[in-house]
Amino acid sequence: MRRFIAVLLVLSIVGPALAEDVAEPRSGRKFATKDGDTSLLGVGLRTKTIAKVKVYAIGLYVADTAISGPLKGKAGSAELYRDLVNGDFKKKVVMKFLRDVSSDQIRDAFRDSLKGAGGKREAWISYFSDIRSGQECVIGWTPGVGLETRVAGVGSPTGVVDGKVTLYLFGHFT
Repeated sequence: MRRFIAVLLVLSIVGPALAEDVAEPRSGRKFATKDGDTSLLGVGLRTKTIAKVKVYAIGLYVADTAISGPLKGKAGSAELYRDLVNGDFKKKVVMKFLRDVSSDQIRDAFRDSLKGAGGKREAWISYFSDIRSGQECVIGWTPGVGLETRVAGVGSPTGVVDGKVTLYLFGHFT
């Protein structure tokens, strides 16, 4: 994830000069620099095991109002990371899967990364089903709405989890 943060910092500085798409360098998966009222801040790659099996490419999007407001001028600082995790503004991660992943694999990975997030994590984790190579998972936070999740184009109910699970999630991805 350190490479993800480094790319995030570079993109936050040069964002306006970017082309229409940004490719995650090790997978080649492309991400649009804009998605509605959000902008791409960085890309990364999730690998698993010693063999470095590529699992998914990931892009982090943040509200344009946050980039020009509370996040402005914080590139390269610990304050940027803290504000990305804790900020009450629209943000989302887009995971583009590079291999088939079973529901058990996904659920176990989230259980590991969300330890200490509280009992409501299971309600959210149970939503995940098998994901095939080429499919996407989008996890987003919208103020006043809550956590929204789309797995392979199918949305989950909103308001299933509390703020603690959301903080753990965005802490994991940034």
